[in-house]
Amino acid sequence: MSGLPDHASEADDRRLPIDRVGIKDLRYPIQVLDRSGGMQHTVASVSLYVGLPAHFKGTHMSRFVEVLNQVRGEVTFRNMPDILGEVQQRLDADDAFLELRFPYFMEKKAPVSGVASLMEYTGWFYGRRTGERDELTLGVAVPVKTLCPCSKAVSDYGAHNQRSIVKVELRSTGFVWMEDVIEAVEACASSPLYALLKRSDEKWVTEHAYDNPKFVEDLVRDVVIAVRDLPGEVSWVRVRAENQESIHNHAAYGEITWRRD
Repeated sequence: MSGLPDHASEADDRRLPIDRVGIKDLRYPIQVLDRSGGMQHTVASVSLYVGLPAHFKGTHMSRFVEVLNQVRGEVTFRNMPDILGEVQQRLDADDAFLELRFPYFMEKKAPVSGVASLMEYTGWFYGRRTGERDELTLGVAVPVKTLCPCSKAVSDYGAHNQRSIVKVELRSTGFVWMEDVIEAVEACASSPLYALLKRSDEKWVTEHAYDNPKFVEDLVRDVVIAVRDLPGEVSWVRVRAENQESIHNHAAYGEITWRRD
């Protein structure tokens, strides 16, 4: 095989470095630590990149998959720095990037009946290593219910409400459980959502939301305050919320980025 041409290693004279080059959206089985003390098996959409210096013509795409095969799905937030370091070494790169997006499940009990069901969320890990410096970001999208304060105030009875998607990204110096982030977000909404509800639970959710109206502005502010105080020394937070309006032909949107001084 040594006699075969290796065009990726050839020199390039266009003097243009590439910010990111690699593989995108490879479906791959991974394990994610959960708060109960176990491992949750899921399937992630994986992207791996490196920064390519101007003098290199290309990168070796197969080596990205070889790195994944070495860890055999043991891709967790804790071992991401090791994976990024291996990508750097195998591809002779200064900058390495790893992105994982995956479904994540939590068991939730209905508020009155107590019936248990699995609730699905979308989680993601972003990692970047430049030289010896790592930057790791944990993300999760949480669906919740919000009820409009203005609608409640102007109506003789009832109020319009909607499903809202809250996307939280954070960086920390310690470990933060995804479950803690999810529960913090749900506590800031008019009501959490559930996969399974009995009639007594539906009554509770409806009335609980009516007693806790929230504008999208309230939602993003409350979520930032809740998440930045989680255990794990949170240093940076970005919160985006989108209310999928039930009486308008548009969504309401809010976004805050916060960093600790």
